[in-house]
Amino acid sequence: MKETILLVEDEPGLVTTLGDRLRSEGYTVETAQNGVEGLSRAVSDCFDLIILDVMLPEKSGLDVCRDLRQQGFATPVLMLTARSQVVDRVIGLKIGADDYLTKPFDMLELLARVEALLRRAPRAAVGPSPICQFGNIRVDFRRTEVLRDGKPVALCAREVQLLRYFVEHRGVTLSRKELLKEVWGYSGAQLTRTVDVHVASLRRKLEADPGNPQFILTLLGLGYKFVG
Repeated sequence: MKETILLVEDEPGLVTTLGDRLRSEGYTVETAQNGVEGLSRAVSDCFDLIILDVMLPEKSGLDVCRDLRQQGFATPVLMLTARSQVVDRVIGLKIGADDYLTKPFDMLELLARVEALLRRAPRAAVGPSPICQFGNIRVDFRRTEVLRDGKPVALCAREVQLLRYFVEHRGVTLSRKELLKEVWGYSGAQLTRTVDVHVASLRRKLEADPGNPQFILTLLGLGYKFVG
């Protein structure tokens, strides 16, 4: 399991330098070079963190962050701003950015900010039986290993945390608000699209027929229930 970071930045040199350093620290890094592409990737894939430059072609980082929050996504956002853009930093925080860093920045400081944002969500303790089997899926939470028909399944860190919470609350109806609070560390009930996207991703990876799930069920108007 590796935390997955989306880096939205249009400076090729910074993309290479920052991407390589984050990967060397054990993160999975995907990139987008403009705001339109960044927003599209952010709402369609599962990311544990988004590093978002304010000054981007086609769509500014501020607009991307605002649109993410308005669409109900709670993915942590670390914004990168020029040293003179004080107003942008203030606006960014007001529209939902979690932290900001001014350019040029020290790489160790950026890594510390990344680690702090990724630690923010509460981590559920592993119960007495860290190995779980349901259907053709075998999960070892202690080793963060997921197998489907004996073959490894790649889950991002937040997907593992979400699956673990489901398993630990087998048979219980879980609202999106509760999942958002317990897995992501957010108390805002309005940011529930993040939950739906991650549930959909888990279904694609674990269910034989994601459109008719056997393990993670949707209860209309209530939330989700794990019955594996």
